Amino acid sequence: MYVQLDGQFRNKPEDLKQIYVRANDNQTMVSLDQLVTIKPFTGPAVISHFNGYRSILLQGVQADGYSSGQAIETISNAYKEEALPGIKFDWADLTRQEVAAGSLGPLIFLFGIIMVFLVLAAQYESYIDPTIILLTVPLAILGALGSIALRRFIEPTLSNDVYCNIALVMLIGLASKNAILIVEFANQARSEGKSIVESALTAAEERLRPILMTAFAALVGFFPLVVATGAGANARHSLGTAVFGGLLVATFLSLLMVPVLYVVIKGLEERYISDRSDRDDEPPRPPSSASRSDRELVPDPWEESAQREASPKHQGESPA
Repeated sequence: MYVQLDGQFRNKPEDLKQIYVRANDNQTMVSLDQLVTIKPFTGPAVISHFNGYRSILLQGVQADGYSSGQAIETISNAYKEEALPGIKFDWADLTRQEVAAGSLGPLIFLFGIIMVFLVLAAQYESYIDPTIILLTVPLAILGALGSIALRRFIEPTLSNDVYCNIALVMLIGLASKNAILIVEFANQARSEGKSIVESALTAAEERLRPILMTAFAALVGFFPLVVATGAGANARHSLGTAVFGGLLVATFLSLLMVPVLYVVIKGLEERYISDRSDRDDEPPRPPSSASRSDRELVPDPWEESAQREASPKHQGESPA
C-alpha cells in the first residue's frame, strides 16, 4: 500500500518537514528533514532496463526510398564509429527478429536444395539425374544476383534483403523445371537405344519450344513486379528483379549447359558405375567340360532301374 500527501503538501522540498516518522523508542516522532539531506540534481524521470542493464531506448523509421536492412546497417556502422567504452547496444522487438532471421537465409536455401534433391531422387530412383538437374541452379543464382547488382546503378536503394532471399528459393524450382524436361526426354531416348550424345541433342531439340513458351509466360507474369510503383514498391522491385533476371539467365544457359552436363555425367556413370554393376550382376559360368565328363562317368541307379523296366525283357513278363 502506498501513502502520499495531497499535491499542495508535497510541492516543495520544505514540505518534508511536515512528514514525521517514529523513532526507535516507538514514542518519539522525528521530522523527516532531520534524517535526510536534500540535494538538487538533474536526472531521468524513468530509468529503463534491458536484460538487467540500464538502457536508453532509441526508436526510428527509415526514410522514404530506403529499406529496413539499410537502416539497420547504418545504425550499426554509426555505433562502431561513435560508441564510448563500456557502452553496448542491442536490437529489440521487430528489428531483433529481423536481424536474427537474416542469418537463416543460406540455411533455408540449403534445405530447399536438399528437399528438391530428395524428391527428384525418389522420382528417378537415381542420384545421377537429380545431380544433373540441380547443377542448373547456380545459373539462376548468377542471373538473380547479377540483375540486382545492375539495377543498383539505376536504383541505389535496392539491396539483397529478405525478399531477394525468397526469390532465390523460388528459383530452385523455376530453374529445375527446364532441366527436368530435358533429362526426362533424354532418358526416354536412351531407352530406345540411342547413344548418350544423340539422346541429349534429341531432348534439347524437342523441348526447346515448350521451355521457351513456359519461360516467356513466367517472365511476362513477373515483369509487373520489376516496374511496380506505390506503397511497397521496394519489396516488389527486389523480389521481381531477382526472379526475372534469374529465370531469364537460367532459361537460355540451361538449354546449352544441361545437354553438356548430361553427356559428361552420363558418360562417367556408364564408364565407372554401370560397368561395375554389370560385372556384379553377371551370372555364374557353366561348369567346364572336364567336370561334365566326370559326372557322366558316375552311374545313376535311378536311371539304370528305369532302363531295365523299359527293356523288352521286362515288357514281356507278366505278373505271377
